[in-house]
Amino acid sequence: MKAMIIKEIGSTDVFQLSERAKPVAKRGHMVVEVKATSVNPIDTMLRSTELPWSQNLPEVLHGDVAGIVTEVGADVTDFNVGDEVYGMAGGVNGVDGALAEFMLVDARLMAQKPKTLTMKQASALPLVAITAYEALVEKMNVGPGDNVLIHGATGGVGHIAIQLAKVLGANVTSTHAPKNEALAKTVGADNLVDYTKESVSDYVQAYTNGVGFDKVFDPVAGDNIQKSFEAARFNGHVTTTLPIADPLQVALKSLSFHSVLMLIPLCHDINHTSHGRILNEIAEFVDAGKITPIIDESNFSIWEVAKAHDLLASGKAVGKITLTV
Repeated sequence: MKAMIIKEIGSTDVFQLSERAKPVAKRGHMVVEVKATSVNPIDTMLRSTELPWSQNLPEVLHGDVAGIVTEVGADVTDFNVGDEVYGMAGGVNGVDGALAEFMLVDARLMAQKPKTLTMKQASALPLVAITAYEALVEKMNVGPGDNVLIHGATGGVGHIAIQLAKVLGANVTSTHAPKNEALAKTVGADNLVDYTKESVSDYVQAYTNGVGFDKVFDPVAGDNIQKSFEAARFNGHVTTTLPIADPLQVALKSLSFHSVLMLIPLCHDINHTSHGRILNEIAEFVDAGKITPIIDESNFSIWEVAKAHDLLASGKAVGKITLTV
């Protein structure tokens, strides 16, 4: 089979087209004919930067995949040949990913693809949807009546998190950049904040009567995390996806602080079934018309992955960048 591989960390010119042996199903796994994948920041980081998993970097990157099951191994009972599936199942920790014609996947990490989505659309969901679900449901237990702040209304994780929070019954405020205002209005937040015009104290006063938000999800992180701490009420919750440098406000406001890393099942061989379970729930929400991924207008094949990575780095993409076979 054909695959785009890397043999060293570097710029996008490290990708090279190669012939590799087609994978064979083994116990607990299945072979998926890749139809689409998407680009996540972790994919570009693994390609270009030394990370904790770089010592065991696979040659084939990209974890998000949507495709058709062509072979099932022993002990796989929830899937059959011909099923349309999606998941985040490789591209890290020595496990080859989706930049190939076929991908060997752990069946526990997969779910039936939402019926109402194309392969291209479905491939945009796994990493961001699992991240949003872990943050809102498993870490902060968001529910009806919660006053929730989500940063990055049009970001990959943010736009899914807003829709999921609404499914959970929360009142949602979200920040956005001025250039993305029109798109932000389509995602479903109750209140939108242009972070270049409104200070944290402004929107805390406007949407919480100065009390602060019950729960804050910050997939932007970095310097922005201090704004999240400021926006949270005393004894509130804050969740992020990246390390923080200064946790002082966590203590001073008695916050419950949470970190989400959806790669743990892939990197540490635990809790695989949680991913499949989450993706099955997400598929139900999608097919009920409650969650819709935003897809960038670009039209790359997986053989043009270098161009896709360059587009993500440019900051010009609107929505998730996807690639098809």
